[in-house]
Amino acid sequence: MSSSTTASFNHHHHHHHTFTFAFLHSCFFFLFLLSAPPTCASTFSGNETGDLEKQGDLFPQILRDEAVGRLYQLGKVSDGNGYLERTFLSPASMRAINAIREWMEDAGLRTWVDQMGNVHGRVEGANPNAEALLIGSHMDTVVDAGMFDGSLGIVSAISALKALKVNGKLEKLKRPVEVIAFCDEEGVRFQTTFLGSGAIAGILPATTLEISDKRDTMIKDVLKENSIDITEESLLQLKYDPKSVWGYVEIHIEQGPVLEQKGFPLGVVKGIAGQTRLKVTVRGSQGHAGTVPMSMRQDPMAAAAELIVVMESLCKSPEEFLSYDDHCSDSSVKSLSSSLVCTVGEISTWPSASNVIPGQVTYTVDIRAIDDLGREAVIYDLSKRIYQICDKRSVSCNIEHKHDAGAVICDSELSSQLKSAAYSALKKMEGDIQDEVPTLMSGAGHDAMAMSHLTKVGMLFVRCRGGISHSPQEHVLDNDVWAAGLATLSFLENL
Repeated sequence: MSSSTTASFNHHHHHHHTFTFAFLHSCFFFLFLLSAPPTCASTFSGNETGDLEKQGDLFPQILRDEAVGRLYQLGKVSDGNGYLERTFLSPASMRAINAIREWMEDAGLRTWVDQMGNVHGRVEGANPNAEALLIGSHMDTVVDAGMFDGSLGIVSAISALKALKVNGKLEKLKRPVEVIAFCDEEGVRFQTTFLGSGAIAGILPATTLEISDKRDTMIKDVLKENSIDITEESLLQLKYDPKSVWGYVEIHIEQGPVLEQKGFPLGVVKGIAGQTRLKVTVRGSQGHAGTVPMSMRQDPMAAAAELIVVMESLCKSPEEFLSYDDHCSDSSVKSLSSSLVCTVGEISTWPSASNVIPGQVTYTVDIRAIDDLGREAVIYDLSKRIYQICDKRSVSCNIEHKHDAGAVICDSELSSQLKSAAYSALKKMEGDIQDEVPTLMSGAGHDAMAMSHLTKVGMLFVRCRGGISHSPQEHVLDNDVWAAGLATLSFLENL
């Protein structure tokens, strides 16, 4: 790893910019000019941008044009060729770290990178000893990602602070504000979510450092390769003192179709679904595909197929499957039927040859619901059925719990502040708004889930085209990026 990259990790080099990165920066900008798609006008109402030039408090150059440019620029910082992939501490994420620090410094923030690879930018405001507002999102992506997931929250926060700086209001903020670009939320490389926000919230066990990726490289080795020598002790020291933190706010694309359907650029999040990830291993007897009669087989593949279909029926109509006792009320069943989703996303077989009856099949199960009790009831019931079916088919089954996160309810005070910020931003852009800013639930996990263990959290969703996410088709209108920045600015001004 080059010394230029290493230097950027050093806390004391706040204004350290190497020629290489400045050069890369200009190349990316040039690429962006070549490849930026035509900008889209807002579909929100008839007011065209012409009316807006009079209103200097809208900051279109910073909150729309520059922010969109930065999103496209980050969208090109990839480890993949021809598609976007940026995983935990990969070479591309190192380049992203440098770009993000540069933008933070440009907005007047003091920057550093912590021992987990999270990027921080902070301004102390008028009362450096007051509790700080943390505002952030993640800079890692899934494989073949879109360019708004995670990045939008980082870029909007930095743009809003830059607008305050230009306005001379940055130093007048009532409390310190710290933007954090988290190193790993998607968990692509190590199959473990919230490495960045988990460390800051203090919920990562020290054993996390020993988790390895598919090449058997451990998290601590990856950190070491990037000249970060982390110990169990220093991992625990990354945790913020809850007394020094006022709250956490995250701006994120909705990743669903609700806002588009309601015709609103922004919505306030009431809560985030709890999530469980299971790994199911089915073992049978491996054999020749041509010589073992059907009646004598113990086929884990056919068993897995039945298990997956049973899971699907259970999750489609839980009310028909679950036996409720006094603990589970009707409302719990209702919220379960509306929010429960179950997915098998990964399946692997051994030895995986077309003429061999597999000896083992492993698959993942992802279960999400707003109601924690309901989710636990589903897992209990599903596990029971899995064991029954495996028994009947004479195969052995093992269910491992890989990840469990309880549902998170957003803070009502933060939510109402975000709601008025969104309202005032849309009013400035559109003139008049008839309807109320929508509130919605999140079926996707976010860094806010981890941060809720440290402090109260609030989230603002931004409309995205077709509700599509985790795909190159992911798209946010330029004017919706602007609305997100404007709402963040309004929220900061009224802290």
